[in-house]
Amino acid sequence: MGDAAWEITEAVETSASPAFAWKYWSDVSNWDDPPAAFELQGPFQTGSRGITRIPGQPPIEWFLREVHPPNTATIAIPLVQAVLSFEWRFDGLPDGRTRLSQRMSLEGENAEAYRSQVKATFGVNLPHGMAKIARAMAETYAYHADKHR
Repeated sequence: MGDAAWEITEAVETSASPAFAWKYWSDVSNWDDPPAAFELQGPFQTGSRGITRIPGQPPIEWFLREVHPPNTATIAIPLVQAVLSFEWRFDGLPDGRTRLSQRMSLEGENAEAYRSQVKATFGVNLPHGMAKIARAMAETYAYHADKHR
């Protein structure tokens, strides 16, 4: 990628296994970020499109730019002469846990015009959002592990 007008990376760890973490996250019905509602049109694979709906705002269209199960996926939101990307990585840890990382970047000829809005909207919430999904994965993983004992 070229020079980003804005970029932030956050990482968290979860007790869920890498395979479970990927399966959980790649099921868009598990994306819990009220009041936003997420919809994927088609399978979780490169090229599939999605929509994020937030009450009182126009729908946000996005697509899966790259999907490499069970390790990485990049979601892209096309803007006017710019793109906002969310690159997710799932790395297994020696103890069977998973390190989740997300790199957000804003790039393109017109990226600077979106910088303050993107930074305020996404940058502020990233640590909380990452911790929330790691917790949800861990709880669901523990529930399934207990169920199968």
